[in-house]
Amino acid sequence: MKMTPQRMAIMDYLNGNIEHPSAAEVYRAISRKFPTMSFATVYNTLRILIDRGLLVELSLDPEKKRFDANPAPHHHLICVKCKKILDVMQTFDLSLPEDDRHLFQLIGNHVDFYGICPQCGTRESTDRPGKDQQGSSTMSGAQSLSQDGAKKGPL
Repeated sequence: MKMTPQRMAIMDYLNGNIEHPSAAEVYRAISRKFPTMSFATVYNTLRILIDRGLLVELSLDPEKKRFDANPAPHHHLICVKCKKILDVMQTFDLSLPEDDRHLFQLIGNHVDFYGICPQCGTRESTDRPGKDQQGSSTMSGAQSLSQDGAKKGPL
């Protein structure tokens, strides 16, 4: 792989990135510094990194593929509302009975946990107006909602 400044920027962006970005998110972040860079450059670089085992393509979101910069075996926790993906580094002892293996030689497993993250859970509970004792609508705390607790990359 020829190490162009654009490819180095893509690799720097992915290095240690725990956000599981899509190709479009990588492109948006890097194109700020390299406005003439094409989306194909990003996509081709991601393909090369996958082929070399430095990046893992995730198909957890049916709307877009995401990329995991941590190729070590691990699992994921996924918010069904905002699609945030977090790494779960715990090991699970999952044995598959011989009858269910269909003669497969097992080489690994991957567990996806689905739920609603704290930010979406808070947002969901405050998005539904309640009624106070006089019957008027209230939306306590809605103005102070933010995603400050979510770890964001330079997007």
